[in-house]
Amino acid sequence: MNKRLLKSFGINTDVSVKVYKGFGHEHNLVVMGHVLAVSSKPTTRYYKSIIRNIFQLFKLFFVKPIPGARIILKWNEQRFETKTEDDGFFKFEWKSDQKVDAGLHKLEVDYVDEHSKLIASGKGEVFVPHITQLGVISDIDDTFLVSHSATIFKRLWTLFTHNARNRRAFEGVREHYELLEFAATPDETPNPLFYVSSSEWNLYDYLTEFVSIQKLPEGIFMLSQLKRWYQLVKTGKTKHEGKFTRAVRIMETFPNQQFVLLGDNSQKDPEIYNLLVDHFPGRVKAVYIRKVAKRNHDTIALLESRLAKEKIPFCLFEHSSDAIAHSKAVGLK
Repeated sequence: MNKRLLKSFGINTDVSVKVYKGFGHEHNLVVMGHVLAVSSKPTTRYYKSIIRNIFQLFKLFFVKPIPGARIILKWNEQRFETKTEDDGFFKFEWKSDQKVDAGLHKLEVDYVDEHSKLIASGKGEVFVPHITQLGVISDIDDTFLVSHSATIFKRLWTLFTHNARNRRAFEGVREHYELLEFAATPDETPNPLFYVSSSEWNLYDYLTEFVSIQKLPEGIFMLSQLKRWYQLVKTGKTKHEGKFTRAVRIMETFPNQQFVLLGDNSQKDPEIYNLLVDHFPGRVKAVYIRKVAKRNHDTIALLESRLAKEKIPFCLFEHSSDAIAHSKAVGLK
């Protein structure tokens, strides 16, 4: 397709290195990203038009990954190398030679050819949280973002006809997440918050924009495998085993913290959180499941029974006000 035409539609035809915000501490740092030959330019204007919203969403999936790309990470005086996977995805995990203070730390990732000639470069950040007692892992769709995941048609209609600025969050979500962000901390030091979802990396900018508009804690996003435009109708239908794996990676990175888990009953969150309780005994501080569908009754009952046995606080709720009251009652304030 003509590059000039694609550019007029907001499609970037220059090779790009997309670096997502990473996380960790000096002994275990993680950063991920994609190398793309074709990608969407950042959205700067939003519209009420359904047609325009559909087009803007389609753009996010109009990507062409570069497999086998040689990637170099520059971190202070250290240098690491890897290659992208078939979908252009890369991940670096490393130990820092220098002490890493809490906060955001900048880094650079280069895509080079076989002769080490620079082709494209991307800048990123790694978030190193302060040492706190708690971390928070939250699902996205139907946990705080109204998505209607239980019904395929309603989910796709909501996704296609809205944009990041006019999607709805559940009432009271901001207050609950702000409470958890500073729960059990002696001062204004925030707990690290992670958004783990079956939504694809295509929606990274979309979701970060939504979180910003809703004034939710920024957090770190852990999303699912990139999809192409012809897979758009399957968005959010990635196998949920990946969500468990990503949650495990987070909890292994921060072995000295307990975690509050938030999800919903529209898909597999209750099963995943039950597995995390098994996998990390004594590491789950509390579990919250938003009731958005009439399903998974047996799974919820199994989770509730297991949590009661382990004396882990559990809250099945429809309204965030009930979750807030529960958090305050169990000392998460």
